[in-house]
Amino acid sequence: MDPKSLVARVKDRVPEVMDNKVFAKFAILLPLIEKDGEIHILFEVRSHQLRNQPGDICFPGGRIDKGDHSEERAAIRETTEELGIAEHQISDIFPLDYIVSPFGMIVYSFAGIIDPDVEFQPNPPEVDSLFTVPLSFFLENDPKVYRINFDIQPEESFPYDLIAGGENYNWRTRQVDELFYVYEGKVIWGLTAKILTHFLEIIR
Repeated sequence: MDPKSLVARVKDRVPEVMDNKVFAKFAILLPLIEKDGEIHILFEVRSHQLRNQPGDICFPGGRIDKGDHSEERAAIRETTEELGIAEHQISDIFPLDYIVSPFGMIVYSFAGIIDPDVEFQPNPPEVDSLFTVPLSFFLENDPKVYRINFDIQPEESFPYDLIAGGENYNWRTRQVDELFYVYEGKVIWGLTAKILTHFLEIIR
């Protein structure tokens, strides 16, 4: 291949997250709703019948389908399905940063306003219950932070002879902070707490 042919192939390329085509992609909505004269954040308690993370607290959302025209559309679709509301009852949607998980997952996050007069009809197979927390609680209370250490364990057949240092190679291990908010006995942690904290940083 000559230089001109090579340049022609790559000159209009738009960069993406590497290997993103093999990542599972999800979209979520952080719902804001006015209640008792102040802004609240709406949370779901996942159904206890779900295979993954039963009973956990989360925002509405789910896997992006092929029929979704954008990440935002996926977040809206999932929110309407899980909360049992109409699309026109969600407004002023704006994007948050997306998360690339080390476990092969990309999460696209959005925030939006829910009509305060809406009547929720949660989808029982997915949602056990709903509750709200005043935004002021999160603005006035920092999360508790705990650290998780990731341990590197190469498989038995790993070719140590092909790398400098062999079995004494100095692996760069990772540490991840896990955030916890506790409100009236309800524990908000994991990706939900991470997205929530990012949202709070934006509005501050």
